Amino acid sequence: MNNKNIKILALGDVVGRPGRQALTSELLKLKKEYNADFVIVNGENSAGGSGIDEKCANEIKAAGADLITLGDHTWQKNEVKDFLDRNSSWCIRPANYPPGAPGKGYSIIKCGDLNVGVLNLMGRVFISQFLDCPFRKADELLNGELGKADIIICDMHAEATSEKKAMGKYLDGRVALVFGTHTHVQTADEEILPKGTAYITDIGMCGPADSILGMKNDISINRFVTGMKFSYELGMGEADINGIYCEIDSLSKKASLIKRIQIKGKNI
Repeated sequence: MNNKNIKILALGDVVGRPGRQALTSELLKLKKEYNADFVIVNGENSAGGSGIDEKCANEIKAAGADLITLGDHTWQKNEVKDFLDRNSSWCIRPANYPPGAPGKGYSIIKCGDLNVGVLNLMGRVFISQFLDCPFRKADELLNGELGKADIIICDMHAEATSEKKAMGKYLDGRVALVFGTHTHVQTADEEILPKGTAYITDIGMCGPADSILGMKNDISINRFVTGMKFSYELGMGEADINGIYCEIDSLSKKASLIKRIQIKGKNI
């Protein structure tokens, strides 16, 4: 890292074994290509396409992730509760789960001379009415220890684009980067907001290329055609990698660049 810019890679929802294998194959190459200082990976679908477990989390970390964020499938695997309590420094879950949930919703990690704070939030629209307000939770945490970090980044895991956009605008100038996860489809609206926060609605997924959001095509299609709830099955084969690269000025704490990353399965 030079004295001015910190270089961030953020990669979207890792889906099952294909996503983990692609990450293992490509992440170190990406870190070298972009000379990245800090890597965030959303891992909430890394274990069989839904949830995360200790094995998968360690695999993502070994692939080169500095910190793992989660989302609505956080509690899919029972063992994750104890795992999050033991490893909350590098694997975090949405901060606006109600009080008493295992783990933590943010972490502050040393990166060179800087303290990088990462906040994980989850939207409520079309997801869950039992979550605390993500906007008020952001205020609470930014007014505390998290707000003292040199650089602050937010993973907003949400379904509704309006809720993600609202969070980006709400945090503009208060954090350096807000990126969305959850929909598995990368959006083309990356921008630097008026007060200096880099923003994108969704960074996409790292998962099976020939799939529907990471699941087998025929099963997903049959659910729509018949209205019957067939169990999803993880797609297999080559995987796409989607994410962003962002540069942040360590003095002003404002973003200077945000760029989408897409690696298609045929290249992996």
